[in-house]
Order: sequence, then C-alpha cells, then structure tokens
Amino acid sequence: MSSQQQQRRKQQPQSQRRRGQGSKRPKAKQKPVDLWRPVPPLPDVQPIVPAGDPTALVRSLGDAPLSVPGAAAGITIATVVDRAAGLATALAAAGGLLAEPTEDDDD
Repeated sequence: MSSQQQQRRKQQPQSQRRRGQGSKRPKAKQKPVDLWRPVPPLPDVQPIVPAGDPTALVRSLGDAPLSVPGAAAGITIATVVDRAAGLATALAAAGGLLAEPTEDDDD
C-alpha cells in the first residue's frame, strides 16, 4: 500500500473503510443435503494382507526435514509406522479380515 493510500485511509472514518477490493455479492443459498438418502451398497470386503515392511514408503522419502538429528527422527517415525501397522493387523485379525497365509509366504 502506498503512502498516499495510507493517508487517505487514515482520513476516512472507519465506517466507510471496506475490507477487500471486490464488490459485495449476495451469497447463493446452498441446497440442503438429504442425509438420509439411499446410498449404493458397499463392495465385498477383500482380505487384508499385512505389509512385509511397513516403513519402506517412509524410508523411500529420505530423511525427515526436522530440526532434530536425522537418525533420531527417522527411528521415531519408523517406530510409529511399525506400531500403527501392527495395530492395523491386530484389528484386521480381530475382525476376521486377514488373508489366509499361502505357501509362498516366508514368514
């Protein structure tokens, strides 16, 4: 804002000052959403296969851009991802959604 604009603004009473430069348009009323409308059926549940290495994606991104040393941040993030994957696997097992192990599995 230039100094001339600032001086003019100071001279105007506050009631005449406008916020923003655009013209005021009446807001269009939004159509209400019917929360109880019928929804399409969900697809059949697919068996869940736990990840062999849940931290692979995070490690592929490189060191975290944090102020703490990279190794400490990486270990902490990997620990959290491992824990979340373990909890997700346990939850899938409790719900009977884990895929059956095959002969190809080394674990």
